[in-house]
Amino acid sequence: QVQLVESGGGSVHTGGSLRLSCVTSGRTFSSYGMGWFRQTPGNEREFVAAITPWSGDTTYYAHYVQGRFTISSDNAKNTVYLQMSSLRPDDTAVYYCAAADRRDEVDVPSTYDFWGQGTQVTVSS
Repeated sequence: QVQLVESGGGSVHTGGSLRLSCVTSGRTFSSYGMGWFRQTPGNEREFVAAITPWSGDTTYYAHYVQGRFTISSDNAKNTVYLQMSSLRPDDTAVYYCAAADRRDEVDVPSTYDFWGQGTQVTVSS
């Protein structure tokens, strides 16, 4: 069974930065597509970013984070990161890390088989 543990959330002001980490255990890390999603109360989980090792670590971003967020992975540490810069109040959400055991649409939650518990990010103006 794959386990994912996120960390790095917190509270920052507008324009600040945070780096989220997601440590994976239980299976070979490098074989999974990894994604970050976020969710606010009453809303569906939305795509943030993804990285796919089967395509040479190609990265994908939602348009609303493009240019501000960067996803990366460290296979030696079984860890995927989400570097978030120029944060805005509408980035406030619980951020979830997810692992996909198959090649499918990276921006769809149903593609992912395993999820972390989430980490809260709060951006105040």
